[in-house]
Amino acid sequence: MTLREAIEQYIAWRRAHGAKFTTAANLLRQFLGYADGDAACSAVTLAQVVAFLAGKGPLTRHRENKYYALAGFWRHAISRGHASCSPLPENEPKSPVRAPPYIYSRDELRRLFDPTNVEISRRGAVQLDAATFRTLLLLLYGAALRFSEATRLTLADVDLLEAVLTIRATKFYKNRLVAIGPQLATVLANYMRLRRRGGLAQGETAFLLANRDGTRLASSTVQEAFDALRRIAGVHGTAGGRQIPRLHDLRHSFAVHSLTAWYRQGVDVQRLLPVLSTYLGHSDLEGTKVYLSMTPELLQQAALRFGRYAGGGENA
Repeated sequence: MTLREAIEQYIAWRRAHGAKFTTAANLLRQFLGYADGDAACSAVTLAQVVAFLAGKGPLTRHRENKYYALAGFWRHAISRGHASCSPLPENEPKSPVRAPPYIYSRDELRRLFDPTNVEISRRGAVQLDAATFRTLLLLLYGAALRFSEATRLTLADVDLLEAVLTIRATKFYKNRLVAIGPQLATVLANYMRLRRRGGLAQGETAFLLANRDGTRLASSTVQEAFDALRRIAGVHGTAGGRQIPRLHDLRHSFAVHSLTAWYRQGVDVQRLLPVLSTYLGHSDLEGTKVYLSMTPELLQQAALRFGRYAGGGENA
């Protein structure tokens, strides 16, 4: 079997097991520009792999992505007898340390969600109106959705009677149900009334969050709006953390705030972590750990819990 055939077989195998595998598949196909795709897997050399990994710029996390894509492929190729050993280098340089996510304070969230601030940020906007933008922000935090999940929601995906959102075709090709609180449900009900009055499409397949012309929100448009809103709300990065707080950090903040609240309530945090993982749409707990960044408030609550445990007051 040729290298090209083995790579395509591996991509098909990963997708058959439920992975979208888009980025890694693209990287493996790019690797064929450095090695002979018509030769056997065993013909690939260390020099070809290093050339592919090195690229043309400084060391970034993209190199790590390329390395893991190749490593996964070679494990598969060796297990299938397409290769006898891996040509990957044994001493890979470490990727740059990932900047920790920005965890918004409650006060910062209030300023970001403030209707007046949102209105000012969208004054004169051609497509994205203030009501749609604010509803998106509240969904990203209140339901801990990914941007693509929130902007993909259709009217059929919103059940206000049961206060449940149906998130379809997520990062792991799975659907999930996300329960929402009464405040967010009220926000969505009010927004849907505004949609009707604005003349937007009401069919089941119509996007919940739509531009004035009914089209799906574009990430570039929303990012520009968020940058303007941050300036108006006075939300900036902190030393040692992210220089520019992101939209995706609203999801991080939901996770950390949930964990902090559980510590305060004295509940069994370890038992509830799988619940949080499911709510966020992760396939396992490893994915959830990324969102549980330690903030001073979270550290304080964890320390208080440990102090009570050490004193025999409760179970950890």
